[in-house]
Amino acid sequence: MTAVLLHGNPETPVIWDPLVAHLSLDASRVVTPQLPGFGCPVPDGFGATKDEYVDWFLGVVEPIVAEHGPVDLVGHDWGGGIGMRAVSLRPELFRSWVCDVLGLFHPDYVWHDFAQIWQTPGAGEQYFEQSLATPVADRVALFEGIGIPRATGEQLAVAGDELMGRCVLALYRSAAQPAMVQWGAELAPAGTVPGMAVVAPLDPFVQGETLGVAVAEQLGARVQVLEGQGHWWMLGDPAGGAAVLEAFWGSV
Repeated sequence: MTAVLLHGNPETPVIWDPLVAHLSLDASRVVTPQLPGFGCPVPDGFGATKDEYVDWFLGVVEPIVAEHGPVDLVGHDWGGGIGMRAVSLRPELFRSWVCDVLGLFHPDYVWHDFAQIWQTPGAGEQYFEQSLATPVADRVALFEGIGIPRATGEQLAVAGDELMGRCVLALYRSAAQPAMVQWGAELAPAGTVPGMAVVAPLDPFVQGETLGVAVAEQLGARVQVLEGQGHWWMLGDPAGGAAVLEAFWGSV
């Protein structure tokens, strides 16, 4: 098996490092792709819309599947949104999926306050101008305040450049409602693949305990509650997160 762990915003693959260290899988069977523009360049002509990210991700997965067979997806934050859309479009590429943001696909989902700022012309640009003008040490402290350990926050603060800001704006604006409702209405094929919803009760962004569980039930997926964990559960309890993933993979 090959596990593909896809990060979200405002992140890079470093968020997976502590969890991956606890996996028993050989390192060659764990792939942590980097979203274009999130600490790395973007392809020529890449507009950073949600659909372009899905196309990019399918382009990452397809050669892995051709060589090793269907993959086990773990999608966090936008990695979950992009990943689940990919599963719904190409379920044959996936052996299983794990997602911590299923609430995004519920028809009642309302974007959180930060997303609504980024989706607002002018306000979103101002947000990232102010962020880039903030000293790195202060940005690291902000990351710590929302549950990201200092060592990881230092790496994310360096990666958070002007390009990432532009990509975040384009991504969230392409996902303004009813865009996610439409994706949710087309999610059913993902139910043909064994799936698990991760619910972190302290996550304030995705309404996992309510909307996320409802979507999981519609897809026939399992629900795994990570008590005491928030949005960055893979950093809050990497050993526990790895154990949950391996138990799920072993049951598929």
